[in-house]
Amino acid sequence: MDVKIGVGKSDFADLRHSGNYYVDKTRLIYELVHDTDNKVTLFTRPRRFGKTLMMSMLENFFSIRKDSTEIFEGLKITGHGEFCNEWMNQYPVLFVSFKDIEAEDFNDAYDMLKARLADVCKEYSDLSEHGSIDHDDRDIFLRLKAQNGTRADVKNSLKTIMRMMQAVYGRQVILLIDEYDVPLAKASEKDTVQNHFYAAMLDVVRGIMGTAIKDNEYLKFAVVTGCLHIAKESIFTGTNNFVSYSVLDEDFSGYFGFSECEVAKLLSAADRADKADVIKEWYDGYVFGDSRVYCPWDVMNYVSALRKRKDAKPKNYWKFTSHNGILLTFVKRTDFRVKNKFETLMNGGTVVQTITDQLTYDTLHSSEDNLWSVLLMTGYLTKADAREEGETVSLKIPNREIASIFEDTVVTYFKNTVDNNTQRSMMEALWNRDEKEASRRISDLLWKTISYHDYHEDYYHAFLAGAFVGLGYEVESNKEKGLGRPDILLKDDDNRRAIIIEAKRSCHESDMEADCEEALNQISRRKYAQGLYGYEQIYYYGVAFFQKQAMVKCRNIGK
Repeated sequence: MDVKIGVGKSDFADLRHSGNYYVDKTRLIYELVHDTDNKVTLFTRPRRFGKTLMMSMLENFFSIRKDSTEIFEGLKITGHGEFCNEWMNQYPVLFVSFKDIEAEDFNDAYDMLKARLADVCKEYSDLSEHGSIDHDDRDIFLRLKAQNGTRADVKNSLKTIMRMMQAVYGRQVILLIDEYDVPLAKASEKDTVQNHFYAAMLDVVRGIMGTAIKDNEYLKFAVVTGCLHIAKESIFTGTNNFVSYSVLDEDFSGYFGFSECEVAKLLSAADRADKADVIKEWYDGYVFGDSRVYCPWDVMNYVSALRKRKDAKPKNYWKFTSHNGILLTFVKRTDFRVKNKFETLMNGGTVVQTITDQLTYDTLHSSEDNLWSVLLMTGYLTKADAREEGETVSLKIPNREIASIFEDTVVTYFKNTVDNNTQRSMMEALWNRDEKEASRRISDLLWKTISYHDYHEDYYHAFLAGAFVGLGYEVESNKEKGLGRPDILLKDDDNRRAIIIEAKRSCHESDMEADCEEALNQISRRKYAQGLYGYEQIYYYGVAFFQKQAMVKCRNIGK
């Protein structure tokens, strides 16, 4: 395998100079400038869909401080020769990323923001030495560089640097702001009545963004990225010629994520074309506008693993890049009653919801529609049909990777919040051989938990085992006994008694009683009790399941 995979590389120049495989997205540059005329463009996408690499690509293409001819050689953008002559390395570019501005309180977050601005000033430190710079701007710049700037200096920081750039280069500045909403997202999580973290951080971010993009005579155009379009806070209100492109929009939809054709070319280059179906199952399924895309972060990670081991198994790479707090927030809201909808999603179905791509972090939890919108915008869900338009859309879980996150987060939550009294009543009924009560209690547990995997028999086995483990029992599951493997074996050594359970999934409700009898006969026929010496009571249980109903039949072979 000659292909070189650079996992986690978001510096475009580094990626190209090091000879790493690059999925060519450079035509975005031409479409952004030639085909549109936006003063400010906002791209909102989930994390790990290539936003930062795209912004680095823009910086390298436009920056007058660089010579990018070599790193763009052979890429699609060079097919537009006149455009490249006019734009490549012809403008001053200010590139700022807010993606690491995360802290537990406002003071720490504000210090991180000042440190980030200081790094930007150090990167452009030569500006302060130029004779055309205004003395006051130089003083502000030096204070920002030393992290001694006032609140007003910070709020006006980007505009100050842009004014200096225009003075030096004699041209308006292209502004690139990556992950603009990360400071607000973190602040909203930690905000309290006493802390006022969100309001304070919003005031600073709104000041920085507002002075940089609204009526700024030094601005050629701006490109901003984030996860959400923050509407209510008026960060973008009043900005001339502002356009936002979210996962719902067709324009630019194919530039974030990999198409099936792009993945096929990558696998062919890596000599791993036989893994196409596996990658599709795990990492495909996202619908952005009218484009169907794979998550690039996952694809590159898995292909990198395949480069080392041809038999490498796919795994969940995405869950380590973003927390799952929004899922827990959702399922904990008992007033929304979303359990059945989550169950539908986890069984491969769709739910129809009203969606908006203009949200605000301080009101994310104010309505069920807002939370469904956030799950869509952050990549936990996707549109079920690329052809759907309007505010009401069908949503689904995109792929196996995200389904595993739902399983880990949502299913575990419902399991852990089931009333222990119901579990104890179930256990008491089983020891008392009360078939009717045991059937009712197991059915109650099914209704209170998330059922998924389309009610497969393995799901029911795991469900029962989990219920017993939750009561503190040591459960033997599918352990060889006699002539086979019983589904579940429970032992009560203190009272010298044991329970053997064989579970069946019934195709129809009318089959449940017969399936219980078949389960009991299987226990006897295969001698599952063999080896259980010293137990005075051994109870055989056949349990039949049909969707969320359970039927229990008992046979006592007391010794």
